[in-house]
Amino acid sequence: MSRFFDFRQLVKYGVAGLLATLVQIFFFYLLASTCLKCLAPDDLAVRIFALPSAKFTGGEAWYASRGTLASVATAIAFTIANVACWLMNRSFVFTPGRWKWHVEFAMFYGAAAFATVIAIAALKILIDVFGVMTTFAVVLEVGISFVVNFFARKFFVFKG
Repeated sequence: MSRFFDFRQLVKYGVAGLLATLVQIFFFYLLASTCLKCLAPDDLAVRIFALPSAKFTGGEAWYASRGTLASVATAIAFTIANVACWLMNRSFVFTPGRWKWHVEFAMFYGAAAFATVIAIAALKILIDVFGVMTTFAVVLEVGISFVVNFFARKFFVFKG
């Protein structure tokens, strides 16, 4: 198999990523629908899953801060999900040992933080500039993170 592309490894990474993403989404929506209140009543997740949303009649100040609140919820959920993701990647997807575990962990988080900063910027722009619903912006944020993280982890964090 090529060092650059191993389909089985990509599938395992996808499974681990899916599980970590589910953890992130769970915590994102837990925060977004409770303490951070960045879901509008017309948000897709509110309509499909009957999540609580903030009341909106047209002039609330919170509506203008949805992008910031969603970014905070994403950052917190990211932190939680990445511990699970590191453990899965280390034991199931890649070969650890290029670095000592604590250096590996720091690099893993560094790569994830880099990808998440890029993805959160996209999320905030989509919500604040283009007015897209929070759920749609989150889906795009997750996709951007997936691609950037795979290559960073494969070539810089783990042995391959």
